[in-house]
Amino acid sequence: MQSNYSSLKPFFPVIRTREEILVEIGKSPELSLTFDSWASEHQDLFLDICTGSKGVKMLYDSYFKEILNPETKPERLSWLLSVIMGQKVTVKHQLANDNNRLGDEASLVITDIVVELEDGTIANIEVQKIGYRFAGERASCYMADLLMRQYKRIKTKCKEYNKKFNYKDVPPVYTIVFMESSPLEFKNYPNILMHTFKHKSDSGLTLNMLENCIFIPIDIFMDKLHNEGIDNEFDAWLTFLGCDDINYIGKLIEKYPSFTPMYQDLYDMCLNVEEVMKMFSKELQELDQNTVIYMIDELQDQLDNANATISEKDAQLSQKDATISQKDSTIADLQAKIKELEAQISH
Repeated sequence: MQSNYSSLKPFFPVIRTREEILVEIGKSPELSLTFDSWASEHQDLFLDICTGSKGVKMLYDSYFKEILNPETKPERLSWLLSVIMGQKVTVKHQLANDNNRLGDEASLVITDIVVELEDGTIANIEVQKIGYRFAGERASCYMADLLMRQYKRIKTKCKEYNKKFNYKDVPPVYTIVFMESSPLEFKNYPNILMHTFKHKSDSGLTLNMLENCIFIPIDIFMDKLHNEGIDNEFDAWLTFLGCDDINYIGKLIEKYPSFTPMYQDLYDMCLNVEEVMKMFSKELQELDQNTVIYMIDELQDQLDNANATISEKDAQLSQKDATISQKDSTIADLQAKIKELEAQISH
């Protein structure tokens, strides 16, 4: 990578200096209190982002929902979904989330947006800071839930328009999962940046099955980015979403200028220090929560492995005990036979 930027200010003149931002924070007791409550590394990160010395990962919930808002900027999310789905799609509007879906589980989901496309397809865009264990099982449960939601929507529309319900009128559903840190299974495919799951018959029979699930491991893409750079629109989008290195961001803007307005929106947001500090505080809180959840999962894995090892050793000991008992029984039988023979000799 030939270019070496010290700041993104040449691209976005609206960016302010570190001193200007600190002066504004110092004028407000409330902002000063919030800023002082952060760890020093988080203070530096905040200032680096606002001054363009460091980019921002758009996978953060607040930034993602602001920059890719399906209500105010549907064309942006339409572009992203078109690149991922391999066909031109248009976001019609955002749908309300089903709050019951994840209400009973500790969630590592950072962003969860459900939209309806022009053809009636429902697409859910989900961002996971740390990829879930049992990703396939969880996705299957959620896809079933999402498809049932689609089914109910179509039945309700048919009833409203006094139309007979037909299953062929049910549009497909998509779940698109971005993982900033993907589970171990994905690491076994270091050259694959998108995993698409859909039903397929082993006989060759083709049926219009409706569930589609796409996993995108951002961490694996970052390895590719460092080695190969940005080759296409898909790479461009993953760079935009997951990379905070300003040198790659500079390259992205030069090669794909269409991303410039999105970054411009971000730095326009940074002019409102109070608002962007609230967003940053929210992200830090979610980061702490996700770290705790991840640690719990890791400890649970260790506990499960320890229990499995203990059970295996118990089984081995039980087997050894049974073998020893069998040998003892054999020895006793031999001793009895020896005594019997000795008795015969005595007579």
